[in-house]
Amino acid sequence: MDETRRSMKTRALAVVAVLAGCAVACVSSGKGLSNEDKERLKPYVLTAAPADIPNKLDINYENKVHLIGTKVEPEVGKPGSDVKITFYWRCDDLVEEGWQLFTHVQHEGADKPENLDGVGPLREFKGTKQVLGPERWERGKVYVDEQTYHVADGATAPEIVFYTGIWKGDARLRIISGPNDGDNRGIAVRLKTGLAKKAEPAAERKTELPTLTVNKLPKGETITVDGKGDDKAWALAAQTGAFIDVSSGKPNTTFPVNAEAKLLWDDANMYVLFDVKDADVTGFFTDAKSQAGSWTTTGQPKLWTKDTVELMIDPDGDGDNKDYYELQINPQNKVFHSQFDTKNAPAGGDNGPFGHEDWDPKLKSAVVVRGTVDKKDDKDDGYTVEVAIPWTAFAKGAKQLPPKSGDSWRINLYAMQENSGVAWSAILGLGNFHTAPRFGKVTWMDASAAKAADAGPATSASAPASASAAPSAPIPSARIHRPAIKLPQ
Repeated sequence: MDETRRSMKTRALAVVAVLAGCAVACVSSGKGLSNEDKERLKPYVLTAAPADIPNKLDINYENKVHLIGTKVEPEVGKPGSDVKITFYWRCDDLVEEGWQLFTHVQHEGADKPENLDGVGPLREFKGTKQVLGPERWERGKVYVDEQTYHVADGATAPEIVFYTGIWKGDARLRIISGPNDGDNRGIAVRLKTGLAKKAEPAAERKTELPTLTVNKLPKGETITVDGKGDDKAWALAAQTGAFIDVSSGKPNTTFPVNAEAKLLWDDANMYVLFDVKDADVTGFFTDAKSQAGSWTTTGQPKLWTKDTVELMIDPDGDGDNKDYYELQINPQNKVFHSQFDTKNAPAGGDNGPFGHEDWDPKLKSAVVVRGTVDKKDDKDDGYTVEVAIPWTAFAKGAKQLPPKSGDSWRINLYAMQENSGVAWSAILGLGNFHTAPRFGKVTWMDASAAKAADAGPATSASAPASASAAPSAPIPSARIHRPAIKLPQ
């Protein structure tokens, strides 16, 4: 009897082991695939990598997956053309359930990348899963991941960069080695467009960072946030002057939107007034359910895809992309708000979340549109955005709240349309709109203290506005001071 029981127990353990092995194998061998999908995808699964992969990379994702290399056809993606990009992935170890492939496409001068997560035979979504994503890969096999990208007719960038990796929720598989951007995105392809980068005379290049001295509201002066910008106090404001080309730093002559801004502060708030010139004011964001893909997973509108103004704020003033904030306000007075620990991080998928979207600045904003929103058959003049942002919103990263007179922060201001725009401080091709080393320098100044210290007329471009102007006189944009600095090579 004992021998019989031992024999039954041994057989049961063997069955459990077989089932356990099957469970692991099923995850890696395409569990959930229909027979039709398995047959259709056979050409994309190889037992070994081709010997003639043109662009060798060897990007190592946590010793689980290697991106061996890529093939680009044609090698130059001219505006208006389609480009086929093939990624060759080797599965070295099983990848847990839920991990998926991503591709981000970044144009120079664009704020946020395009997303190709669902493009190609392996990435076709069936429900919430890519039909043959990494969770279904087999150890030792090579996966041929084909994507087609259309280069827009109006493309202007000489180079388009394709970043790729493997993500799940808020995480990405860590890149151990190989070309990458430091955020676990492999630099897979640098696609030349055949467009020449315009050479600019050294004397015309505005590579220096702009600075602005921002006055504190005198006692008794207030700002009513109504979008009109007609309070007497705005005459004391520091002014940016016209925004400039975000890539070149030259005056904007081609982008269809332009803007300028004014700044003030008091012990409670930072105040910003945008004046945007826009001949066709777009709102768009009306319903998250019917506009799927235009709202983040947390329910915020992706305002950068249409018309909006944007603020990037780095409170500690060092421009190191740590603990900074993003705010956007569109012509409908809809708001996007988020806080980032490091550049663009944390980051979710195509619909975010983008940073910590649960950060709530509890700001007050108002918009006045000079024209009609979402009406294509008339000509608009633009819109004004007025906003008061409480200092308490910037608890993470700020050295002191409210700032004391003389404290400096790093800020950039943009007017955007369809994921591009103009800026107070140009990025100069050194990254996207989140590039904190290119944010301008704002110094918070107590105007009454400055006036007491310097009762005479202002003698420098960075002098406080109230030292040379009566309360009713606007401050000329020439007061922007742009000291020369040496940029990193």
